[in-house]
Amino acid sequence: MSQQESFCQYAKQQRELFANSHVPVITTPGLRQEVMLPNSEGIKFRTQFFFPRCSFPVPAIVVRSCYPTQEPMLVLKAEEYNKRGFAFVVQWCRGINGSEGEWEPNIYDRSNGLSLMDHLQNDIRIESIGYWGDSYLAFTGWVMADAVPEKVKTMYLGVYGCDRYVSAYKDGLFRQDILTSWAMGNTGRQIDADYMKSAAYRPQIEVDEAMWGGKLDWYRDWITNTDKDSAYWNDGFWKMLRDIPGKIQIPIYVREGWYDHHLGSALVTYKSLSQKSRSHSTLEIGPWNHGYQCVVSHQSTENLTDNSISSPIEWFDTILRKKELPDETVKEYIIGEDRWNTGSCYPLPANGKLRFYLSGTGALLKKADSQTTVSQYIYDPENPVESHGAESVLQTMSEAGSLLQPSPGYRRDVISFLSAPLEENVHISGEINVKLYVSSDADDTSFSAKLMEVFPDGAAVNIRGTITTLAYRNGATKRGTYTPGQIVEINLKMWDIAWTAKAGSQLRLDVASSDFPQYAVHSNYSGVWSLQTETKIAHQAIYSGEEYPSQVELPLRQ
Repeated sequence: MSQQESFCQYAKQQRELFANSHVPVITTPGLRQEVMLPNSEGIKFRTQFFFPRCSFPVPAIVVRSCYPTQEPMLVLKAEEYNKRGFAFVVQWCRGINGSEGEWEPNIYDRSNGLSLMDHLQNDIRIESIGYWGDSYLAFTGWVMADAVPEKVKTMYLGVYGCDRYVSAYKDGLFRQDILTSWAMGNTGRQIDADYMKSAAYRPQIEVDEAMWGGKLDWYRDWITNTDKDSAYWNDGFWKMLRDIPGKIQIPIYVREGWYDHHLGSALVTYKSLSQKSRSHSTLEIGPWNHGYQCVVSHQSTENLTDNSISSPIEWFDTILRKKELPDETVKEYIIGEDRWNTGSCYPLPANGKLRFYLSGTGALLKKADSQTTVSQYIYDPENPVESHGAESVLQTMSEAGSLLQPSPGYRRDVISFLSAPLEENVHISGEINVKLYVSSDADDTSFSAKLMEVFPDGAAVNIRGTITTLAYRNGATKRGTYTPGQIVEINLKMWDIAWTAKAGSQLRLDVASSDFPQYAVHSNYSGVWSLQTETKIAHQAIYSGEEYPSQVELPLRQ
């Protein structure tokens, strides 16, 4: 299929979705205007205005983008919003698609976005403003949401969160498939280097000059600041971004996916909203990846409809045109039940925990064995476990989601534990924790965990997975130490999930030490991962029994 044919198919689907919304067509597209709009520094930004054919003033939807390939899609959306009586404004970020200045991610978008908002505040054609965006386009909204002028009544922001450390790291391991790939695609120059070779390059601190054609200071900052309490994350720009949600005064619609790589940060962000904002905001989490594709396999999703168009336009219609303020609403799609659960706060109420204990026999038991047993394996960083069924991937998005998993024993460095068939449905809601007692002969190393549901036909799909390191075990905010051979408790806390495991299914837990490229490969040496040039083999041990009660803790829904 040609590029033109592909876009025509996309346009047809989008127009059908607009037609299925509850916001009717009332007019036709009218005036189009393109201007080079200066900011407070005099740098001019390519800004496109799309107005409906009707009397002014009208409500306007505003977008700021750094992706030039989105222009045809945004023009299509502008036309459809025009038909429903909304103006539509698109501005291209600094140095992007006709805007002046030099492109550098993140740091200019607050001041440049507020310059645009101030201009629109004084535009007599515009009555009120709703800001819309997904991913980086959502970032351009979040980054100024606490300081927008009076005309801005709401924002609809998807698949992004304001805690950048949560988006970048898990217990000292960099989320490479998100940010290494994003850096390669947003350097401002053409890069032809192989992505997987780039992610595996050592030392990673030199990959920009070795493979990408030049030094990339902002990427080097990301990959060297591994401590959560470092000045890089707690002073300046990233602290400002993290603090913004608590200062917001307008309603925000936060749209997320259970398998979107920004979910963890987005949940922190939503819970950080000011009481005034959250009391009229909505959080929606579906079975989606970063692109809102449904990524649940071997489960029914017949009741899942595509609301990617109807949801934002109906939200804007309610607040901008009807001038109504909705009450706080939380909507979670429950995987395994194929239905939405709706409440008035997040997290939704829970009802205790269910525990399964690891056994040296490879079982998950309701009660820990009386005797201590040890499960051992060898971890070689030169042969990492490949990511398949993941939460935080972008470049390899085809691996995101709840996917069919290999059978137990598919690798010698992956240890599986299997429960008996469940006697009744288990309603999981919230943060799963895998508590392990482990040791290693390395100064530092990593342990990963993946929880699955195994259906009666033998098919296994992942529910959730995560990883930790001994240096940052149990949520440590700065690098700690580990003595080789020491038995320590580690808690592998997973992102929230709403999932019903059915009676007759089994639960399976896989423990390993790598999950690449979702996470950077741990070299088994201590220190900053991106500075290391060598790897070594580590001998890993998992302890179970009454003395070392390694277990899976499942939060249960009421």
